[in-house]
Amino acid sequence: MNPNKFSGRIAIVGAGAVGGFVGGKLAAAGYDVTLIDAWSEHVDAIRKHGLTIIEPDGECSIPVPAMHADESPSLPPCSLDIVFICVKLYDTDWATSLVSHALKRSGCVVTLQNSLVESIVASRVGWERTLGCIGSGMYVGLEGPGRIRRSKKTVKNGACVFYVGEAQGPLSPRVEMLADMLSQVDAAQATDNLWGLRWSKLVANAMTSGFSAVCGFGLKRTFGDPACCRVMLGLAAEAIDVGAALGYETENIFGVAPGVWLEARAGDASALDQVMAALNAQHQLVTEDAVSGTAQDLKKGKRTEVDFMNGFVAAKAADVRVSTPLHAEIAQILRRIEEGRDTPGVRHLERLEALSGPDPLAM
Repeated sequence: MNPNKFSGRIAIVGAGAVGGFVGGKLAAAGYDVTLIDAWSEHVDAIRKHGLTIIEPDGECSIPVPAMHADESPSLPPCSLDIVFICVKLYDTDWATSLVSHALKRSGCVVTLQNSLVESIVASRVGWERTLGCIGSGMYVGLEGPGRIRRSKKTVKNGACVFYVGEAQGPLSPRVEMLADMLSQVDAAQATDNLWGLRWSKLVANAMTSGFSAVCGFGLKRTFGDPACCRVMLGLAAEAIDVGAALGYETENIFGVAPGVWLEARAGDASALDQVMAALNAQHQLVTEDAVSGTAQDLKKGKRTEVDFMNGFVAAKAADVRVSTPLHAEIAQILRRIEEGRDTPGVRHLERLEALSGPDPLAM
């Protein structure tokens, strides 16, 4: 790390899979990072043993300061330069409120989360102190107290993982600085299309996370199964339709332009080849033990983020009168599972296949 670039104090609220991984890597790179989390055993383990990060090419233990969430009032006023919010989407307001008193007037809160939650943060700290960060293709999971596993193999000069942008306004020096900082974790860049990229990430999440979870599949099987690929194509196309109706400049999803996904849904052979190649690339990239965040939540008996994922797409679709039967169905299934009225299983894949309409591969 070049200390001349940034030497301020960083807090990460939510030291689970994403927050812990990013915070641990930044601490290892020499940044002044404090992890804040509500899981007492996790915080205690980090304090005692450091944060252990396990990757396909090895593991390491990183010493990093950690605080219990209920200790956050002890943070001195105006002492934090950057706060990353990495909690579940439904906890965004709570997490922001924990540290808003400690944020410097010149500081910023960065939403390192899925979906579109910047307005929640801005309601606490103002739009001028709100930034967004999209993390794509991280494939991290919290194995237990103080232990985070990344299921993705490290690829030199691989696809960009982090995109940082202003919630309101063009590119800025602080966005460039944050992108440089996050490049210590994985490939990162600044963007002036935060909302378009946010929607692009939502498309990628909503076509994989909840879908694989309701079927009871790991990500490797999901990306490698032809029936799953057909449903994922339908989910992507539905969400792209909604984004277009909302006026977002959706960018590539898994490296494929949004228009190509729509052409593939219509049966264009060349477009289908591109989509299937992209999905196969993901199949090759993830490890056998990779599971989605939604699947992890269901396994732990936790609330899922369905209302910010497939449910969010379906709700926005209703606002702009776009049909999204696949997203609506997955949202309903997930809610039933959360309530104990259903269970994951392959039968849901069969139902979703039926809702997908004509098979583009057979056109």
